[in-house]
Amino acid sequence: MKNDEYYMHLAIEEAKKAEEIGEVPIGAIIVHHDEVIARAHNLRERDQRSIAHAELLAIDEACKKLGTWRLEQATLYVTLEPCAMCAGAIVLSRIKRVVFGASDPKGGCAGTLMNLLQEKRFNHQAEVVSGVLAEQCGRMLSDFFRRLRQRKKEEKNSFYSN
Repeated sequence: MKNDEYYMHLAIEEAKKAEEIGEVPIGAIIVHHDEVIARAHNLRERDQRSIAHAELLAIDEACKKLGTWRLEQATLYVTLEPCAMCAGAIVLSRIKRVVFGASDPKGGCAGTLMNLLQEKRFNHQAEVVSGVLAEQCGRMLSDFFRRLRQRKKEEKNSFYSN
């Protein structure tokens, strides 16, 4: 059996695919009985769809692969703490376990701002493991946003110098 770090490295590889096409580098994989059954990365900017988050795309792929919306024996690995929308989808698809890398202080709903994944009022709660390869996941995101801010600054300066 492979460990959480092994699978998080696979999620990081998905995040790199997002970064290569100018997306926020977030990647997700879903593992079912030690087999990767779904892989996805953010496609929100490319597709101009607010729901094209890595987690949702991976959940959709896993449901198709297994032929069911119930992912009760699955573990979702994602490089950034799930947002409210993704946390809702995780609960509704009954994913057993969620492992994430970097915490999200502005939108994290798996323990940072709130914990929708373990909310007792829902009919399902997921086990949550946080901080797996957190530094590597967080660095990838902060480097991406630093480059994005720099590029926007250069475009603005270029516009005003013409």
